Amino acid sequence: MSERIEEYALLGDCQTAALVSTRGSIDWLCLPRFDSDACFAALLGTAENGRWQLTPQEEILQVERSYRGDSLVLDTVYQTRSGRVQVTDFMPLRSRVPDLVRIVRGLDGTVPMKMELVVRLDMGLVIPWLRRVEDGLITIAGPDALHLQTDIETHGTDHRTVAEFEISAGEERYSVLTWYPSHETPPEPVDPVESLEATVKWWEDWSGRCTWEGEWRDAVMRSLVTLKALTYSPTGGITAAATTSLPEYLGGNRNWDYRLCWLRDAAFTLHTLVSNGFTEEACQWRDWLLRAVAGQPDMVQPVYGLAGERRLMELELPWLPGYENSQPVRTGNNAWQQKQNDVYGEIMDALHKARSMGLAADGNAWSLQKKLLADLEQFWDEPDEGVWEIRAEPQPFTYSRVMAWVAFDRAVRAVEDFGLDGPVEHWRSLRDLIHETVCSTSYSAEKNAFTQAAGSDQLDASLLVLPLTGFLPATDPRVLGTVAAVERELLVDGYVLRYDTRSSVDGLPPGEGVFLMCTFWLVDNYALQGRIAEAEQLFERLLAVRNDVGLLAEEYDPRASRLLGNFPQAFSHVSLVNSAMNLRQARESQRASESPE
Repeated sequence: MSERIEEYALLGDCQTAALVSTRGSIDWLCLPRFDSDACFAALLGTAENGRWQLTPQEEILQVERSYRGDSLVLDTVYQTRSGRVQVTDFMPLRSRVPDLVRIVRGLDGTVPMKMELVVRLDMGLVIPWLRRVEDGLITIAGPDALHLQTDIETHGTDHRTVAEFEISAGEERYSVLTWYPSHETPPEPVDPVESLEATVKWWEDWSGRCTWEGEWRDAVMRSLVTLKALTYSPTGGITAAATTSLPEYLGGNRNWDYRLCWLRDAAFTLHTLVSNGFTEEACQWRDWLLRAVAGQPDMVQPVYGLAGERRLMELELPWLPGYENSQPVRTGNNAWQQKQNDVYGEIMDALHKARSMGLAADGNAWSLQKKLLADLEQFWDEPDEGVWEIRAEPQPFTYSRVMAWVAFDRAVRAVEDFGLDGPVEHWRSLRDLIHETVCSTSYSAEKNAFTQAAGSDQLDASLLVLPLTGFLPATDPRVLGTVAAVERELLVDGYVLRYDTRSSVDGLPPGEGVFLMCTFWLVDNYALQGRIAEAEQLFERLLAVRNDVGLLAEEYDPRASRLLGNFPQAFSHVSLVNSAMNLRQARESQRASESPE
């Protein structure tokens, strides 16, 4: 059985990711890409579905984990009765093929260790053919081959590779697992020590570009590193999370594949990275966007593959029992066929922010944006599946219309601020029309709040973005009323639900955790309203939800104190950084207003 979600740490090389537990078991790894089939899928089943465990044989008295500085190099120190041992795990930034390196180092005494490598290709289904070679062993099945190179003596038993050994103070043991196409010759091994130094340096160089100044530096930087780890460097695509099918409700069926590139999630991530000095990622994502939507812009999808693939057929994998028996396990995501009108606003906003931060102009990008606006004009008021990707009848969601307003507002500002060409007066009139429509059809005087959709009486936490986008001031009575309604109807132990899942609006069985991004949005509203003490208190509570190495999933169960949903989740880390920025700005504004003339 897999560990609790919060027991995992992230490894990655900006092309794929692995999850390693506090017990030294790598229970999730997809090779060679984020969205490839897993060779270790114990996270969604059992050890028989694939894992690589490296841990003390005797009782572990204490575990301490930390990343080296602002990198993805993980050190785990185990204390046992016999001594202390450190396991260092990392994935070097690849030149051609992916490598996973594990280094065991004795710190004190002599600690008995064990290793178990269980390779199960094709999402935990296929037992590969194994053969021994001079420097280790090779496993092959179909198109995939894995080469284990190690100085630990191993032997095979029951389709597993196992080892038992001792490690004394000052001693080191090395293991490198390399994926390569099975029809090719195994690549030359990486040097574990040299690659460790190079990997730490690469991450230090990248994080050194960060412009963040202020409190919560460690939390902000870890979130930014995590967001960078979720980028797919060959194309510039940005994944929503490193996993598939981690449940939003234990035992439920709200289990989705997030190893894909949502325009919305990527735009949010881009906005946050650019705001902290990382403009290179903005340029790469803009180029990815132009390639992904190439063709007829009126066929824009809300989600694409890592290289811009369009058909992301959703499949269920019956051989995997699911995380804590949460079924089904899915790959692919049928959201690619949905209509989500809000993505137009998020694209326009992200590219506007990038221009504001100095991203060089690109005529092709602006031409695409103008075409997207022309298409949006035709259907901004039509029902869609919305930000939460409902699987029921489309609705005239308020959030989608607000983001349509954002799209035309940023177009107007592009002309005004950067001198770009376009029918600015027409865009202004559309912006005003959308604003009036939202205020007249999606505001409930009875609730004193904006509602989930035009004519609805349901609340939705996505409405907390109204002041964050500039649609209305944070102190507007209608915004204040909406925040009060969210506090009244959508809070669970102080954290925010997306909406009431009992309403059946999404076409799924009820039940899920609180949504961390929505709770950060409440922090932002408090900060913008001058409720700084409340904002800081809630922000600190959210920081306490992070696991021991600073990572967040999509949702949280405050009653069971457990993370839920795919992990680590870009939405959550984006929102953490944004809330830290909003709190910093709110504090500065407060100090400025209190200082004497």
